[in-house]
Order: sequence, then C-alpha cells, then structure tokens
Amino acid sequence: MLQLAEDASKNAYVPYSKFPVGACVLAESGNVYLGCNFENSSFGLTICAERNAVGSAIAAGEKKLKAVAIFSPNMLNCTPCGACRQVLNEFQCPDGIDVITKVDNGVKVVKLSQLLPESFSL
Repeated sequence: MLQLAEDASKNAYVPYSKFPVGACVLAESGNVYLGCNFENSSFGLTICAERNAVGSAIAAGEKKLKAVAIFSPNMLNCTPCGACRQVLNEFQCPDGIDVITKVDNGVKVVKLSQLLPESFSL
C-alpha cells in the first residue's frame, strides 16, 4: 500500500506548497483506492490525498475502510491532518483503521483511534 501511495504522490498538483502527498485506502471488500493532494489558489479548496482516496472509494460504492497508507517524499511519518482523521473516522470498519506511514527504520502502523482520541461520531 505504501508503494501505491508513493506512486500516487507523483501525480499531486502542489504548485503552492510543493508538498506532494499520496494515499491508498484499503476497503473492507479488499479493493484499494488511490488519491493525491491537489491545491487551488483559493487555499480552502485544496483537497488532501486521504480525502481524495476516500472519495474514490465512496464513489465506487465502498462504505467501510480497513487501512490507509500515506506517503510524502518531503516528510517521514506523514500522518493525516485533523480534517482527514475525521473523514476517515466516518468510514472505519468495526476493528478501526490502520494508518500506515514510512519512517526511518521502515513502516509504522497505528490505529486511527490513537491519532483521533475521543472522536466525534454518530
């Protein structure tokens, strides 16, 4: 999944921040969906890689996600922003979502619940 996220990061549109990010989500079905961040001169319209990947999964009919891998060539342990954490929370499987990132000594996996304690959900 990290390799797919790395590949997706190469398609990022980041003329302002120069901070490309790629994401790969694994749905409960076993299918994977990719996303990359894309910016806009109206910064509030910028879309993160994770939300882009989640949107692709939802558009394909998925409703439950098991994992997300996130990669940026500019940062190790690139974890989701707060908005992406909340969006991922909405679609997690009963066992939660594994968040997978690249670190110096390999790969780090944490549960989304560790990154978003006491999350808001219905």
